[in-house]
Parts: sequence; C-alpha cells; structure tokens
Amino acid sequence: MSTSAITEAAPLSLCAREPHVPADRLVAGMVPPPRFDAVRFDTYIPDPNQPSQTQAVEVLSSFAAGLGGAHASGAGRRRWFARKPAAPTGPRGVYLDGGYGVGKTHLLASLWHATPAEASLKAFGTFVELTHLVGALGFQQTVATLSGHRLLCIDEFELDDPGDTVLVSTLLGKLVDAGVALAATSNTLPGKLGEGRFAAADFLREIQGLSAHFRPLRIDGEDYRHRGLPAAPAPYDDEQVTKAAYATPGASLDDFPHLLEHLARVHPSRYGALTDGIAAVCLTGVQPVPDQSTALRLVVLADRLYDREVPVLASGLPFDQLFSDEMLNGGYRKKYFRAISRLTALARDAKGLVAQ
Repeated sequence: MSTSAITEAAPLSLCAREPHVPADRLVAGMVPPPRFDAVRFDTYIPDPNQPSQTQAVEVLSSFAAGLGGAHASGAGRRRWFARKPAAPTGPRGVYLDGGYGVGKTHLLASLWHATPAEASLKAFGTFVELTHLVGALGFQQTVATLSGHRLLCIDEFELDDPGDTVLVSTLLGKLVDAGVALAATSNTLPGKLGEGRFAAADFLREIQGLSAHFRPLRIDGEDYRHRGLPAAPAPYDDEQVTKAAYATPGASLDDFPHLLEHLARVHPSRYGALTDGIAAVCLTGVQPVPDQSTALRLVVLADRLYDREVPVLASGLPFDQLFSDEMLNGGYRKKYFRAISRLTALARDAKGLVAQ
C-alpha cells in the first residue's frame, strides 16, 4: 500500500475531536438513542423464569396509559395509583431497579414511545446529560424548559457526588410540582443512591427526597446480551486492527492510552457527539485503566457507543481485564460490570471487520 493511498484512506480519530454541543441541541437531542429508537413493549422478550420482567411490562404500559390526560391535570396520577390510599401525594414516577443487561433501558425507551404525547413533550436522557443540561442552561431555565413536559426519562441514574445529589433532588422536586411524570433506571435502589461513593449519610435528606418521587420496580434476571451466546472474541493484534480501520469507511483508529487521556479533556456529556458519524471504533493497545476517574469516563464512552450501536475492534487485553479487582469490588462496581458487558457485545459485533 502506497503512502498516498494510506493518507487518502486514513481513518478518523476520536482523539482529534473536541465537540461543542449548543444548548438548543442538548434539549432537542433528549430522545431515545439509535439502539432504542425502534423498541417497544411488544419487542421486549421477558425471561419466562423471571416473572418480574413480565410484570414490569404490564406496570409500565399502565403508567404510559395514565399519562394520556391533560398535562399536570392529576388524571394520570388517579389512574396509576388508584389502589393506593395515598394516591394524591404518592410518587409521581417509577424507578426500574435491577442488574445490568435485564433490559431496563429497553423498557424505559418503550415507556417514552408509548406515552401518548408529542416528542417535544417528552424527554429522554442519561443522568450525566441531565446534569450537563443544567450547567448549560442554568437551573431556572432548565426547570422552565422541562416543566412543560409530560414525562422525563432518566437513564443510568447514579449519584456520584454530593453536589449532584442536591442539584437533582431540587430539580426533580420542581418538575414534580409542575406535573411532570418521572421514570428512571439504575442498578441501585433510590434509597441507596450514592452508597459506597460518598458520605451518603451527610446527604440523607436529599436522597430520601429523591426516593419519595419514585415507586421502585424491581426487575430480576441475567444479562440478556450474553444469554446463550458464544464467548466474546479474543483481542486481535495491532496489525489486524489497523488494517480493519483503513478498510472500513467511517472507522476511527486510536491508541487506547491516548484516548483515555483525551477523554479527560472532553466533558462526558459530549461523548455522544464525539462519536457522531463513526461507523466503528478501532483501538490498539488496550490495557487496564489507571485510576477511578479514568475508569468512570470510559464507562460513559462505552454507554454512548452501545447506544449508537458502534462496533469496537481492539488489540491488547480483553475488556474483562480493564478494571482492577479493587474497582470491581468498590462502590462503582455495577457501572464497571455494565461497561464490560456492553463492550463485550460491541466486540462481538466487530468480528466481521477483520478479514478472515
């Protein structure tokens, strides 16, 4: 291959990108990501051995139907909580709790699609995207912007620092008062948010305030991404990954350690924009992440790649060796296991990029 040919066909680089997302795009982009654009309740396949999964579909379908009345009229609350004595003052939302890979995001997106309202009256975003929206618009403008919505769906609900706890607790309280229904997913029950990550006891009032907005809905089961599937492919060598990057239109090619350094310079809320137009991510030299801050940034990138169905081809260590034993046994362990699960699924998707 000539030098000119290599130059003309050179792959893209995530490290060369520093996206800036305008505030109006942040709001307009609060819809389910591409992977979950076509999902519906009837495309969710419950595990017959896990009755909580079937129950979740039934409960959420009723919840969506209950949001069909006029905004903030209270009609939805009467239908949804008719069996509860405290219906008028009960939770205005539902909280999907369960392990990674049980289909919580699928169900959350299905709820968004099933809610009988125009897309402009429904918002769907990750927790980090919601906090960044407040940073971009300001608190009062965010309240004003979202108060007109019928439903706010928050995926990957995690409280990693006290500031976020107070911010989100106050924001959701304002939105509930305005009649906005809430739905969220997480691996942590609402009363346990922040546990193991910061001094949760110091912020118990805020955490309990958040919990009061939600009715918890437990979803049990195993990770569907690997249910009955063969083991993840072993990493390739640098030459195979590089050749695949050059041969795949729209692919990016980056050295893994350099990519980790670059992620520190880009706000996590922009990781979705960082991957815009990328057909496949090719990484050389995958190695264990050096510290927790870096690991958490990588988790967000893995989520955005998974949302956008971008295959990941890599050399170096397999993805299940990214995080140290200390990380996998610490307060963020569920995030790390989710990242391993999703990256493994994307590595499986990338097998076809390598010439056999």
